[in-house]
Amino acid sequence: MTQKNDTAIRPTRAENYPEWYQQVIRASDMAELSPVRGCMVIKPWGYALWENMVRALDDMFKATGVRNAYFPLFIPISFLEKEAEHVEGFAKECAVVTHHKLEKDENNRLVPAGKLNEPLIVRPTSETIIGDAFARWIKSYRDLPMLLNQWANVVRWEMRTRIFLRTSEFLWQEGHTVHATKQEAIDRTYMMLNVYKRMAEEYLAIPVITGEKTVAEKFPGAEVTTCIEAMMQDKKALQAGTSHFLGQNFARASGIRFQSAMETEEYGWTTSWGVSTRMIGGLIMTHGDDNGIVLPPRVASAHVVLLPILKKKETNDSVMAYTQAIAERLRQQNYHGTLLRVEVDDRNIGGTRNWDWIKKGIPLRVEIGPKDMDADSVFVSRRDRDRRDRFSMQKDEFIGKIMEILDEIQSGLYEKALCFLQENTRDIDDPDEFNAFFTPQNPEEPEIHGGFAWSHWCGRAECEKAVKERLNVTIRCIPFDRKAESGACIQCGEESQGRVVFAKAY
Repeated sequence: MTQKNDTAIRPTRAENYPEWYQQVIRASDMAELSPVRGCMVIKPWGYALWENMVRALDDMFKATGVRNAYFPLFIPISFLEKEAEHVEGFAKECAVVTHHKLEKDENNRLVPAGKLNEPLIVRPTSETIIGDAFARWIKSYRDLPMLLNQWANVVRWEMRTRIFLRTSEFLWQEGHTVHATKQEAIDRTYMMLNVYKRMAEEYLAIPVITGEKTVAEKFPGAEVTTCIEAMMQDKKALQAGTSHFLGQNFARASGIRFQSAMETEEYGWTTSWGVSTRMIGGLIMTHGDDNGIVLPPRVASAHVVLLPILKKKETNDSVMAYTQAIAERLRQQNYHGTLLRVEVDDRNIGGTRNWDWIKKGIPLRVEIGPKDMDADSVFVSRRDRDRRDRFSMQKDEFIGKIMEILDEIQSGLYEKALCFLQENTRDIDDPDEFNAFFTPQNPEEPEIHGGFAWSHWCGRAECEKAVKERLNVTIRCIPFDRKAESGACIQCGEESQGRVVFAKAY
């Protein structure tokens, strides 16, 4: 296998980051475009990663009292019309079902027939149809809080798509809760955001900033939208998860009422929160390198691949037996609540085999040949290090220390990403410096530039809009941990009481 400049992926990140991203997904065999425009096929290696993420998140949800349910894919159009801001926010992205059967025309082609009395929207999000169920289920304060989540797919008809980051159909979870008091709902909003922060940082090894969205960026129909924002290696922001305090807006629209302990009729206070397969895109862009993806061990599709070297008939059987014995011992070990996921690849395809697993990002590659077997040892490579950095370990030592090695990889990936975030985040007060920070030197083929600018904002929507139109830069969030600090708005120069995070974003 010939490697130009000794890398598996061309172009490199520095040469063309968007194309590098597409090539990494293709090379790692995680997903591919489908025949349906804007939709993707998630292949086994990518879906295994999603399953591990789902498993971890689901456990965290249930630890807070949330239970899973499932609601219809189709939503009557009248449901969306009940909440004006909500329908306006999603109207341009809705896929609409208008007929219920197909018939052949005079040219023997299939055409829609049987027009529906009421069009159905293919689920863009489920606040309205879940609200209808809540209105039927909730009668008394004794029914509260209602804490539900569903794992599902949604459709938002995107014009510009990119695998995992923005597709017309994607997988996600959406949590929906109803509470008797405003404060309970607010507390739940922040509780779930902290679950997402924990998922991003402890499992995906992605450092995030938590904060509140501006009015212009919040979820349609919400009173408050909170978010986690991450920095990708091209220094753009990725909104990796959101949690919304919906107030009583959807409760009023759906008729979610209950009798209080004081025997008065009250509207419920609701929340919704969700993350999606977009997190996979964030993982790739945070940790990937010019040889492929790099998977954090806690969610990796597999933890280790054993690569028996089978070149001589007289030793092949014994090497395979030695390899399988190691695999069985490894598979009995528990790593953070899950059994080690072990692959054995006995394909005789030369160096391509090793490159395949490098591109797939598996944390550990272990070569086993006749000499290793004779020495009761293995030859180990870590994905977080240069591919040439290999070392021999005694078999029992490797099996005994594999958890420690995986944890080193996990923490190392997080620390590397955190350093990158810190190195590319700065306070900017001067408008000229702000403009230069977000302006590429080569507008025709923009180089990687920018980052996170913590700059003052007066709070006016006009200034937020002006920055977006001029530089394609948005306010990613109003950070929870920002200091009370007087300054001058980066756009208009008027008084500001604190900094917000500006960035270009996906």
